[in-house]
Amino acid sequence: MRFASLGSGSCGNAMVVEAGRTRILLDCGFGPRNLATRLARVGLQAGDLDAILVTHEHADHVGGVAACARRYAIDVFLTHGTLTAAPLADVSVTVIDSHAPFALGDIEVHPFPVPHDAREPAQFVFSDGNRCLGVLTDAGCVTPHMVEMLSGCEALVLECNHDAAMLAGGRYPPHLKRRISGRFGHLDNAAAADLLAQVDRSRLSQLVAAHLSRENNTPALAIAALAAVLGCDPGWIGVADQDNGCDWRQVR
Repeated sequence: MRFASLGSGSCGNAMVVEAGRTRILLDCGFGPRNLATRLARVGLQAGDLDAILVTHEHADHVGGVAACARRYAIDVFLTHGTLTAAPLADVSVTVIDSHAPFALGDIEVHPFPVPHDAREPAQFVFSDGNRCLGVLTDAGCVTPHMVEMLSGCEALVLECNHDAAMLAGGRYPPHLKRRISGRFGHLDNAAAADLLAQVDRSRLSQLVAAHLSRENNTPALAIAALAAVLGCDPGWIGVADQDNGCDWRQVR
């Protein structure tokens, strides 16, 4: 199993998860042309995708779903709440339960609910039957269930949205600062590190920081927070950025 980010941040998100002959696109915040360009960077075409799996209805995650699903005839999987908040016309849709695992081809998908300011947000653990990739990109705080779901994964993609001091001293208006730092907003570097400290890391071989704010964070700060938990060389930790995402990483 392997994964690649096509872009991660408030301007658009998408990630490809591949196992066997199955490729899932997790979120699609990019239009058809932009998606095609980003897929080409990792050696894929839209026709190689078997499904689009949606975490929640915010535009940076769902903005390109309908257009891309229609253009490339891709099935979409999402929770009932997400579908209610972001209706998708003329698209093949399957409603999923945020607590119930299901299979998409060669990939086992294990959804789990998260605290975020959306209708019914979910994040996911992906498995090929032997190895697991845990993804968490939008949550305002850490819950015991999140810790349980992400424990034991060989690879993790974790939100490190902002540095608390940079956000507090930055130029965002007060209401937006409250939203981002609130219990249903986004994890800061310290919260992401706290989550990492709580999960079972005994099998962890890949770690990627994701959904970094361009305005209120830096890759160096995010990496330092996570590396302090692992006691590892900072260069071992990857970053999925807005423009280039991150290249293929093998789940070992």
